[in-house]
Amino acid sequence: MAPYASDDSTPAGKADDLRVGRRKAVRYIVPVTVIGVAAATIGLVPALADSGDPDLPKITAQQLIEKIAASDVQQLSGTVKITTDLGLPDLGGLESGLLSGATGATGDDGGSSADPSAKLTELASGTHTLRVAADGPDRQKLSLLENAAEYSLIHNGKDVWGYDSASNEVYHSTVEQGTEAAEPVPTTPKDLTDEALKAVDDTTSVTVDGTVQVAGRDAYKLLVKPKQSGSTVGAISVAVDARTGLPLKFTLTPASGGAAVVDVGFTQVSFAKPGAATFDFTPPKGAKVTEEDGADAAAEAPAPSKGDLEGDFAKDLAGLDVLGEGWTSVATFDSGGEGIPSSGDLPDAGGLGGFLGSFGDKVDGKFGSGTVFSTRLVNALITDDGKVYVGAVTKDALVKAANTGK
Repeated sequence: MAPYASDDSTPAGKADDLRVGRRKAVRYIVPVTVIGVAAATIGLVPALADSGDPDLPKITAQQLIEKIAASDVQQLSGTVKITTDLGLPDLGGLESGLLSGATGATGDDGGSSADPSAKLTELASGTHTLRVAADGPDRQKLSLLENAAEYSLIHNGKDVWGYDSASNEVYHSTVEQGTEAAEPVPTTPKDLTDEALKAVDDTTSVTVDGTVQVAGRDAYKLLVKPKQSGSTVGAISVAVDARTGLPLKFTLTPASGGAAVVDVGFTQVSFAKPGAATFDFTPPKGAKVTEEDGADAAAEAPAPSKGDLEGDFAKDLAGLDVLGEGWTSVATFDSGGEGIPSSGDLPDAGGLGGFLGSFGDKVDGKFGSGTVFSTRLVNALITDDGKVYVGAVTKDALVKAANTGK
């Protein structure tokens, strides 16, 4: 079947409708270390769907976006495969340690290996298999399957439990009932698609690119592409379930080509109500149980909801200066430091020094000199006087922004 017609010709009256939740120039910006930026972007990029070509009624991009927005799937269970390839150097455990450290979550210093803030950052690299289940806003379960071990995050009513079978550790916090529990990173095609659609504005081409089958279900493919040059994003493709409007698969391919940066999709899915026992959890005998900030503090101050975290994130971004617009926007802020030391000035060449040496490129310009740290999606320039420029843009675009201030 031939791809459907482009929506670039959408009438002006509908153009505003395509600007879903427009947040100008903030979609790839996190004011932390470069590694933290790379980890955070897992929530901001989508995926190409499986082979197949079901015969479905034609639909416009606008109608498909509305179908996604109207989707209200409350009950499901299934298996999700996540592959992330940011192109970071292979330094064994150092990479995962930096990713966890950038989010401020580790199992050291009295922390728990079952804390989801530490555990789920592992999804920022490699290939992982998740089992997911949901029954309304009060019951969700996510299990990360590992070699001979399993990590589970369970939300049941007011209780949120994390359990790491490898260490036999349990993490417990609470939320208000009726509030979906927050996760450190988006983990489903819907999470990622919601973030991607916030990026849709007049610098974006949005089309329907035919049909596909994912996990045995007929789906439309929504294709989102930057109109501007200089972005590291090549294309975002979302497979949308034709019946429910639920995103089933999400792939971001980089402008540089090659394998997808992020590919997240269901390999099996059911919309039947999961059994109530799916969400039951009792700490195993002998398990170490860590209460968030202590039991009393957890009772007085429930864990933040997703909405709370999004609000805090928006407040953090409000203080940043933004150069350019759309997909080639660059965030800049002053770190207050003196830039990044060269690898020769750092101890342990096989650790952080070696990482920076292989990860960063020295650059010069009207702004002075600095180091560009690159992934396949997010690049950051840290100048020798401590200014930081970050965006899903090429190295040349970063240097230009630093040189011109626009």
